[in-house]
Amino acid sequence: MSLTPEASVDAFLETPQAICAITHTPLDAQSIIASVQDGHAGATAVFIGTTRNSFKGKSVTRLEYQAYSSLAIKTMSAIAHDAINAASRSEHHPTPTPLPAPETQPDSHTSTAQAIIKCAVHHRLGTVPIGEPSIVIAVSSPHRKEAFVACEEILEQVKRKAQIWKREYYEGEDEKEAQWKANA
Repeated sequence: MSLTPEASVDAFLETPQAICAITHTPLDAQSIIASVQDGHAGATAVFIGTTRNSFKGKSVTRLEYQAYSSLAIKTMSAIAHDAINAASRSEHHPTPTPLPAPETQPDSHTSTAQAIIKCAVHHRLGTVPIGEPSIVIAVSSPHRKEAFVACEEILEQVKRKAQIWKREYYEGEDEKEAQWKANA
């Protein structure tokens, strides 16, 4: 008799332009940033989302994340590639041609032809204590504007579309009352 695998498990998906990970391991922002560095990059934009200690006047004790990992990792990869394809070049460079879908991309990448060189999206699962990162997004680009825009777009789309849910625990409230919320 086979057992159904857990839905909220670690997952990793890498293409030449994007690295996506969902993990129970604490996120190492510096290694995630290093994973997108490239000699052609003049800019690296980074977003680090951490567990804050309050929300709407309540004291937060911790967050907990769960995901439908096999689908969420594919969603995150598609979001990253959409941001890469949507990136506009500065007035110094022509508009890039769209990249093929992740499953059809070549093994090597051509950094000089892209507005976005590489991006990484890592999301943590399980319990995330106060002050620790729950999401890290890093985007490298020849120019800062494209990196900033892509980083923000990836964040907003992951929050809207990725199959990841969070539960906030508040000081003084019964833990059984904590509700799962869509990561939006």
